[in-house]
Amino acid sequence: MSRADIKITDDLAAYVRAVSLRDTGLLKRLREETAKCPDARMQITPEQGQFMALLVHALGVRRALEIGVFTGYSSLCVALALPDEGKLVACDVNAEWTSIARRYWKEAGVDRKVDLRLRPALETLDQMLAEGAAGTFDFAFIDADKANYANYYERALVLLRPGGLILVDNVLWSGRVIDNAVKDKDTAAIREFNSKLHNDDRIWLSMLPISDGLTLACKK
Repeated sequence: MSRADIKITDDLAAYVRAVSLRDTGLLKRLREETAKCPDARMQITPEQGQFMALLVHALGVRRALEIGVFTGYSSLCVALALPDEGKLVACDVNAEWTSIARRYWKEAGVDRKVDLRLRPALETLDQMLAEGAAGTFDFAFIDADKANYANYYERALVLLRPGGLILVDNVLWSGRVIDNAVKDKDTAAIREFNSKLHNDDRIWLSMLPISDGLTLACKK
């Protein structure tokens, strides 16, 4: 039996972008500015950002959660897709990176939709749960420190309403998840996290081999 997925060459990837990516000058400028950062590899791809925006629109998301902002590309894509009354709670600890995000949110006219919480994300999530926010979010995106993926996921799952969707980035970790010679803490954490979700009957699950691997978990 042949593999179900076609191999994506550089030329084919370029074709996909040419016929499907609906880019804007603002998003392109943010990618270009981020590319100059030492940690530019942490930014999601434009295809992934567009896919996230499509999901937000299709699901009618009004309350969204992001764990890991970096320079704000994913949050900008989500905020642009939210309705006027929509709100995104964005969690990060880095004021320098998120200062870039703030500039682009403002220029796009979506800064009023974004509630940036500059503190450890677990503190923000626990505070929201203590304030009675369980079951009030429609969508969550997790793209932060890998050791805490399981902790972020558990809290996000409680914060989501039934039918709400969690997206988790980097679940293939540049292929290191299948290399038994790689035993660092981040890789081990992602392997454990992937196995955890595979056996979690609280969700509908799909793992997509796009970008660095994207897991979709829909709360039952």
